Amino acid sequence: MGDKVIINEVGLRDGLQIHPHFIATTDKLALLDSLIGAGVTSFEATSFVSPKAVPQMADAGDLFPRLPQKDRIAYHALIPNEKGYERAVAAGARSVALVLAATETLNKRNINMSLGEAVEICKTVLKRARTEGIATRAYIAAACGCPYEGAVDLSVVYALTDEMFAAGAADVGIADTIGVANPAQVARLFKTLVGKYPAARLSAHFHDTRAMGLANSWAALEQGIRRFDSSIGGLGGCPFAPGASGNIATEDLVFMLNESGFETGVSIDGLRDAIRVAERITSKHLGGRIAAYFASQDKRRAAAAE
Repeated sequence: MGDKVIINEVGLRDGLQIHPHFIATTDKLALLDSLIGAGVTSFEATSFVSPKAVPQMADAGDLFPRLPQKDRIAYHALIPNEKGYERAVAAGARSVALVLAATETLNKRNINMSLGEAVEICKTVLKRARTEGIATRAYIAAACGCPYEGAVDLSVVYALTDEMFAAGAADVGIADTIGVANPAQVARLFKTLVGKYPAARLSAHFHDTRAMGLANSWAALEQGIRRFDSSIGGLGGCPFAPGASGNIATEDLVFMLNESGFETGVSIDGLRDAIRVAERITSKHLGGRIAAYFASQDKRRAAAAE
């Protein structure tokens, strides 16, 4: 049995947040059911942000109470501030994720706060959540590059990670929000962080803008990281990060991990079913880099059956 890797599916939130047409709550639940059927057990289900800023998440308060199998499935809610935290908890969330951008400009564009203000808000929410028994994760967004300020000094990422852990975050996710990381950079980043904190308290969130999502994931794996965010079919992008493509596709990541002997508990055939559901509800053609291979295999099997 290989090392266990946790796949945290973010398609329902990160994947759908910039979709131009509102996806009905029932359709989101249908996609969720198909992913659970594939073996996924961890989800970033929605975000409790302003409906004016992100209309796709306007049903967060209706969706969260309807999430199935809460006894065995881990559901996380993204929140921007204390008001979002209160809404999430009122809807039944027992785990929340905060996002702290590594640069001043992205914080301003994302949550209309300076970096210093955003740090203090995160600390306030983390302290409150710890008191109220709510699990927490803090993301350091744009950790490898900012769409407005360019390269990010890794010392800033280390300092912010230190602050979030000191404030009480159970774990910290390092997010390459716009997909500009390279494997050497990722290896350096996680080698340093794993030297200070248990790898089990760290996670990785890669976008595939420059076709290096899988390579970056492997670099993180080699440093001991065993929790990764991904999005079914490669859905997604960031409304506050121009040019950012979707997260690394769940099927690409799972295929690589399964083929390499890691234990994910996720079925590729099940994910292919989930992609079809995602295509139906979004009216988009979806699929990661492995999609062409799957299609060729389907044709080969069909020809052999004739």
